[in-house]
Amino acid sequence: MFRPVAIDLYVVHGSHPCAAVERALELKGLEFRRVELPPPLHAPLQWVRFGTRTVPAMKLESGEKVAGSTAIMRRLDDLRPDPPLWPREEERRAQVERAEEWGDEVYQPIARRLLWGALRRCPEALVTYSKGSGIALPAAAIRASARAMIRAEVALNDASEAAVRADLRSLPRHLDRIDGWIAEGVIGGPQPNAADLQIATTSRLLLTIGDVGPFFADRPAAEHSRRLFGSQAGSVPRGVFPTDWLAGSPPRAA
Repeated sequence: MFRPVAIDLYVVHGSHPCAAVERALELKGLEFRRVELPPPLHAPLQWVRFGTRTVPAMKLESGEKVAGSTAIMRRLDDLRPDPPLWPREEERRAQVERAEEWGDEVYQPIARRLLWGALRRCPEALVTYSKGSGIALPAAAIRASARAMIRAEVALNDASEAAVRADLRSLPRHLDRIDGWIAEGVIGGPQPNAADLQIATTSRLLLTIGDVGPFFADRPAAEHSRRLFGSQAGSVPRGVFPTDWLAGSPPRAA
């Protein structure tokens, strides 16, 4: 019998690492209070509270603070070991840890750059990503502040045009890696693990970008993301990125 633990989770609506941690809390059956912060103002607020600009971050009733999705998931496994977020068998755990590290350090930043790179070209789509947010801002206010917010996020995430083009070129290779891990059973099993959560939430966010969605066509990575994170606010229409940037995606329908 576990004693209830009071948890405050600081998040930004629509953040894929935040979604990964929220899913982990749900899988563990741990109740938590969701504290939503407005982007990009979350950065200075998080510096004050946690000494880092990023979300998610967690505060326990003891006063203990943990920042970052990987660190939070490990602490959750301490607080409630079952169901485990990592296999207990040593070799399988090492495989999941490698996939989790890649998902956190390589894959998640790609989604940030591609999303903000797309929104820079289509700022009116930003309002669609506010659906379900606990911070009730009128659509007109979001549209009025969209360009300034997007500029700030592009700078914070180094989403230059060169970086976006490089990410689009490399995306098929990254999706091959994910499909390979699914085929090997490292991820995609009946019991989600930490790597599942880190990777699937990023894929799900990428699928909201119209020009990026076709890269996932007929791939196991697409079903994997939708199974674990079925709903995702936001949509950027197709045709935002220049055609020559999308050489690795299936051709557009005539």
